[in-house]
Amino acid sequence: MRRPVLSTALLLLLLAGCTSAPGDSGADSADVADSADGGPGGHWRPTPGTAWQWQLSGKLDTSVDVPVYDIDGFDHDKATVAGLHEDGRKVICYVSTGAWEDFRPDADDFPAEVLGKGNGWEGERWLDIRATDVLEPLMAERLDMCRDKGFDAVEPDNMDGYKNDTGFPLTADDQLRYNRLVAKLAHDRGMAVGLKNDLDQIPELVDDFDFAVNEQCAQYGECADNRPFVDADKAVFHVEYELPTERFCADSRELRLSSMLKKYELDAWREAC
Repeated sequence: MRRPVLSTALLLLLLAGCTSAPGDSGADSADVADSADGGPGGHWRPTPGTAWQWQLSGKLDTSVDVPVYDIDGFDHDKATVAGLHEDGRKVICYVSTGAWEDFRPDADDFPAEVLGKGNGWEGERWLDIRATDVLEPLMAERLDMCRDKGFDAVEPDNMDGYKNDTGFPLTADDQLRYNRLVAKLAHDRGMAVGLKNDLDQIPELVDDFDFAVNEQCAQYGECADNRPFVDADKAVFHVEYELPTERFCADSRELRLSSMLKKYELDAWREAC
């Protein structure tokens, strides 16, 4: 789950001096570990240091010279994914699996009893992940969509509800069970899957996931918690929103994270390590 957006004025202050254009690859093209189709089921598994672009808002800029794109699964069609593939990119499908979003085309398919408190984003509410009888078929349909559009992998968001005030008495075991279910749904469809945040459960889940996606581990002093993924030769795709790159890139390179600075709205702008 992305943390709440800062005021525009503060965000501009934090990003002052960052002038990289969306198409600037900077250090991305150098010292990049190759991505391999090395998952146990033959699906893709990116290796540590693989450069990436993460864009969830605005018109998609396909000019960034990186081997991996992470884009919204609902907002982009099969042709967009195919075009990225033609350019030699692997493509990750962003979908929310732990929160309901009122702006999605399947929003009415979620019964009221599985909708919890708001998660800090307008139009979004936590899901009761204990209700797998309800959620599994809904998530299966979403991952069918990702597969049918040709995505190589899935980034399931809001995977740490048990650490938040969801309105439900979720436990760590509930989260482990649900996260593994999501991973299985992706793997059954031939796609890789990433663990989003949920740092405390990485040791228990690293074998179930093919890569990690992390937000703000440098700001909160948590980046070393991602080591199990790197030690397993799996990429950790990492972003910061509030720290300038000089505050985290050296450590990121040492830890072999795939790090960059992004704006909270996750538009095309980026400054990579």
